[in-house]
Amino acid sequence: MFRTRRLRKNENIRRLVRETSLSVNDFIYPLFIEEGVNIETEIASMPGIKRFSLDKLSKELDEVSALKIPAVLLFGIPAKKDDTGSETWNDEGIMQQAVRFIKKNYPNLYVITDVCFCEYTSHGHCGIIHNHDVDNDATLPNIAKQVVSHAKAGVDMVAPSGMMDGTIETIRQALDDTGFYDLPIMGYSVKFASAFYGPFRDAADSAPAFGDRRTYQMDPANRNEGLREATYDDVEGADILMVKPALSYLDIIRDLKNNFDKPIACYNVSGEYAMIKAAAEKGWIDGERVMMESLLSMKRAGADIIITYFAKEVAKLLNK
Repeated sequence: MFRTRRLRKNENIRRLVRETSLSVNDFIYPLFIEEGVNIETEIASMPGIKRFSLDKLSKELDEVSALKIPAVLLFGIPAKKDDTGSETWNDEGIMQQAVRFIKKNYPNLYVITDVCFCEYTSHGHCGIIHNHDVDNDATLPNIAKQVVSHAKAGVDMVAPSGMMDGTIETIRQALDDTGFYDLPIMGYSVKFASAFYGPFRDAADSAPAFGDRRTYQMDPANRNEGLREATYDDVEGADILMVKPALSYLDIIRDLKNNFDKPIACYNVSGEYAMIKAAAEKGWIDGERVMMESLLSMKRAGADIIITYFAKEVAKLLNK
């Protein structure tokens, strides 16, 4: 008889043979920065997550720093929007102000900016609209302007999330041409048109005013297409390849891990977070254990980096 239970007999032996573990070093914590003053608003569909104005941000960043979470991913919510999302390349825009504020006051935090337009456009889509759809090639020059503005503000990494074809090549060229050749890119390489994004749209005020994003985000039914998308980002110069969402796409995370020699990130998105929080509040699950099991599954699937709203909670457990 094979007695595999021998190595499960107590916690010490389980720890010794454990194949996968979580570390605070694995996590990036998303932050929502809203233009204005005296703003600290909890997002109803994401318990524990808030929008902050810059004057209210320090308490949150103090906690992130004390927990030794290495990086934050910034999403900006501007005071004004237009058809092109021109605030994204405003050197005095909310994202640029946030980068400068954090780099000045929290120099040990690694700052990543989301590069997209949906929070900044009046129509809520990720680029220039022509004929009731996003015009891919007309959007690329604006992406270039946005990343150069973020770079000038002092960001450590840019993360383009719009799924426009040619984005990584455009960004790499724009950064290299302006002397920011050392600035890395984390590509949202395999981003699905997912129903799990719902709470994020409340958080970032980014719901599309018409239609949906299925003409530029991937069909959740497709797997091989994910490898093609990641290959294009790899060839065009992405330094990190990401899968979004995470929990329903663990097979895609493993595909990227098996096929690329670059760091693999995943985004544990708002809907994944909200489901665990809601079920735990009802007493239907042990929220802490399910949180940890979910994140472990992403790490086990091959993720080197996990972007998660749970980062602070997990860090508190790991730092005990």
